[in-house]
Amino acid sequence: MVRSLFVFGTRPEAIKLCPVILHMKARPAEFDVRVAVTAQHRQMLDQVLAAFAVTPDYDLNSMSPGQTLAGAAARILGALEPVIEGARPDVVYVQGDTTTTLCGALAAFYARVPVGHIEAGLRTGDLTQPFPEEMNRVVTGRLAAIHFAATEGARRNLIGENVAPETIYVTGNSGIDAVLHVRDRLASGELKGGEAPYDSSKKLIVVTAHRRESFGSGFENICRALCAIARREDVEIVYPVHRNPNVTGPVERYLGGIRNVHLIEPLDYVPFVDLMRRAYLVLTDSGGIQEEGPSLGIPIIVMREKTERPEAVDAGTVRLAGTSEERIVAETIRLLDDPAARAAMSRVHNPYGDGHASERIAAGTLAFFSR
Repeated sequence: MVRSLFVFGTRPEAIKLCPVILHMKARPAEFDVRVAVTAQHRQMLDQVLAAFAVTPDYDLNSMSPGQTLAGAAARILGALEPVIEGARPDVVYVQGDTTTTLCGALAAFYARVPVGHIEAGLRTGDLTQPFPEEMNRVVTGRLAAIHFAATEGARRNLIGENVAPETIYVTGNSGIDAVLHVRDRLASGELKGGEAPYDSSKKLIVVTAHRRESFGSGFENICRALCAIARREDVEIVYPVHRNPNVTGPVERYLGGIRNVHLIEPLDYVPFVDLMRRAYLVLTDSGGIQEEGPSLGIPIIVMREKTERPEAVDAGTVRLAGTSEERIVAETIRLLDDPAARAAMSRVHNPYGDGHASERIAAGTLAFFSR
């Protein structure tokens, strides 16, 4: 039996780890599973935990108002030390590239516990984009003993950094496990989505934008682009707005009061999947949505200068527009006016997985320890 401790703190981490946790808990003869949450994002984290019925064994509740990256890292690292000492795991799993990811890996490394990095090997090659996530995942990759790469491209990145090939397992992305699980339960009526705050006779554009490296002029460009798109009579824009003041300030200034732009509170995971599956297209700077959109057959326009997920760009289901107002508008108008272009991007082909990543992560863990 492998004593497994999962450490996470944000909504995206929870979305991608809950399917793995549930899969391993269903195999009690092989895995003893414990869950520690830092609550880096308290409210949004709790929404996902409730959706997947996952109850943490350790809740560090490390969030504080206005926390800095350094302050959050110090609190998380200090709080994890006694948890790892008490749980005595065989492996500590972290996911992705958050501050919690880095601190979980470092705390486990200090305790001489092997680190399993889920979603390993993503790279832009620029430590400032995305910030600070690129640094977090690069350092986590150096600390990890087991690397669960979502794609062959991510595996090649790790090989290029001299990671031992026998420690890398290509699994697909567990976020696809999550979105397919929710999509199917929504379609069957087992789960209920949210109320639609838009005119469903028009083309729905769903927007998410909150990247730290875009704050300032880049974010204002995004807002001006949305203003230009909203002048069309055939579109409705729904934008769940991140609560960071660097986001809410320009969003309210540029987009507040526009009739066909609906600025709403951040959505729980299930209502957001329901909203996204109804969209004509999605404008985003999110990494996770770049992975999820292709599984839902939704074209994705990425409002970032660089992406660590080039596979969907290569597959044609994602277009990289950057934070240029002109490029964002042009890419959006192209899809609104050219049904063939939208149809080409909407084909359901997802390079990030088939919904069975959790099984492969479990199998890779057992293979690592048997070796």
